[in-house]
Amino acid sequence: MAGRLAVIGAGLMGSGIAQVAAQAGWEVTLRDLDDAATGRGVANIRKSLERFAAKGTISGDDVEPTLARITTTTDLGAAGDADIVVEAVFERLDIKQDVFRELDKICKADAVLATNTSAIPVTQIATATQRPENVVGTHFFSPVPMMKLCELVRGFKTSDQALDTAKAFAEEIGKTVVVVNRDVAGFVTTRLIAALAVEAIKLVESGVVSAEDLDTACRLGFGHAMGPLATLDLTGVDVMLHAARNIYTDTADEKFFPPELLQRMVIAGDLGRKTGKGFYDYES
Repeated sequence: MAGRLAVIGAGLMGSGIAQVAAQAGWEVTLRDLDDAATGRGVANIRKSLERFAAKGTISGDDVEPTLARITTTTDLGAAGDADIVVEAVFERLDIKQDVFRELDKICKADAVLATNTSAIPVTQIATATQRPENVVGTHFFSPVPMMKLCELVRGFKTSDQALDTAKAFAEEIGKTVVVVNRDVAGFVTTRLIAALAVEAIKLVESGVVSAEDLDTACRLGFGHAMGPLATLDLTGVDVMLHAARNIYTDTADEKFFPPELLQRMVIAGDLGRKTGKGFYDYES
């Protein structure tokens, strides 16, 4: 199936998607707003590939050919000849709609337009286009080269053909797919982790338990690979704040309302690993 893929957004999610697609033989266009952003994206991909090569997971001979299949650009128009476009920009509806509005003008008629949103209903994003049947959710997990799951989300008007194409793409690049048939905010995985994370933060915020002991309880009691607070630090505390807000806005369910501690951490810039401090300190 390998063809041409455009990834919009060269952050950790976008660069990760670009990497696994290029490894699977896709010709990838990686687009962001400036050369510095795309440069960081390619540097992340190189570092990731070299790490896998050092561990023997891939051959060292595969690193440069994989990178050669990735072209960077700041021109959104470069997505025009892609068979599939995956948007991986900031988790805000208006920003995503702006991207899809432009993609609708640029992309060929049969292109599948996918969004990597973790919480915003796909149907709301698709309304920015004149082809909502071509819009589908492909929720990858960070770090993309290591996490095997892709949550495939059907918007209200997503066609069977678009869903099947997105599924074949995700499976070709090594992902196991679960299909979300109804486009609810947060889908399945984000809805579950948001409910757990909000309650976990409330318990820490109110002094019931430390962050360390809460995560230990989830790891040893429930068999989680990581506790919920360590997971938030890895994916980004700000990402969870936006996800919880999106789900709460859509559902008005109080269990998703972001706790004060979560809001204050984001305001203070304690976003987790990417800033050196979150629920844990990574600077020492």
